[in-house]
Amino acid sequence: MSTVRAGLVQQRWTGDKDSMIANAVEAVRSAASRGAQVVCLQELFYGPYFCQVQDADYYSYTEGIPDGPTTELMCQVAEQNGVVLVVPMYEEEQPGVYYNTAAVIDADGTYLGKHRKNHIPQVKGFWEKFYFKPGNLGYPVFDTAVGKVGVYICYERHFPEGWRMLGLNGAQIVFNPSATSRGLSEYLWRLEQTSAAVANEYFVGTINRVGVEPLGDNDFYGQSYFADPRGQLVGDAASDTEEEVVVRDLDMDLLAEVRDLWAFYRDRRPDTYGGLVQP
Repeated sequence: MSTVRAGLVQQRWTGDKDSMIANAVEAVRSAASRGAQVVCLQELFYGPYFCQVQDADYYSYTEGIPDGPTTELMCQVAEQNGVVLVVPMYEEEQPGVYYNTAAVIDADGTYLGKHRKNHIPQVKGFWEKFYFKPGNLGYPVFDTAVGKVGVYICYERHFPEGWRMLGLNGAQIVFNPSATSRGLSEYLWRLEQTSAAVANEYFVGTINRVGVEPLGDNDFYGQSYFADPRGQLVGDAASDTEEEVVVRDLDMDLLAEVRDLWAFYRDRRPDTYGGLVQP
């Protein structure tokens, strides 16, 4: 297809898991009613960003993927609305083994697989190593009804190697669901993901939540957007204070045009990059 209509869901913490899920389902339906064919939710979408504190009570937010209730619900939502869904959740593989994960569901409701966040921060307000084991599934790309879709979660965007692996694995659209706060990374928000889109010659959809949550003073600044493979925003970024469902048309013909023009994949020199993977 030459055009993919894609959506991003930018939410504020409502105070409980059930209402966050209900809000997200309604947002997916809203995006689908506007013609969206693929929709991505924000990082750890059904909870607060609990990594502002270190508290084992939040382990209770884990679910199995794909056999947990939220994945099963979202498979139904995907099928009912005919949309591909990227659904970031807190995954329990087994008791005591937890991941920051995104499930990918095709437009017919089929669960396709998951990405587990590989790069885990441990800094003030982002105590993620307390909650998550580093991912062990690499950088999968999923063959969906809208093309080849990859996922790279929040902090991972600071690491160019994973962006490139997703490109090498065939990604046409990469979603970067995030929870990132004003004063820490806002100056990078429109720099890193647009640069990744240019360097790897694919579309990037990047999502952030909004608001200040009761667990800390992190002020999540929204501004979700799509970037094209020239590094240009597709339409405007979302609000920095309000919930929003962003829907944009992605011209997939631009991928071949840009790759033919710049040919970064042709001109790679992997034979010279050995030092990058030395411990």
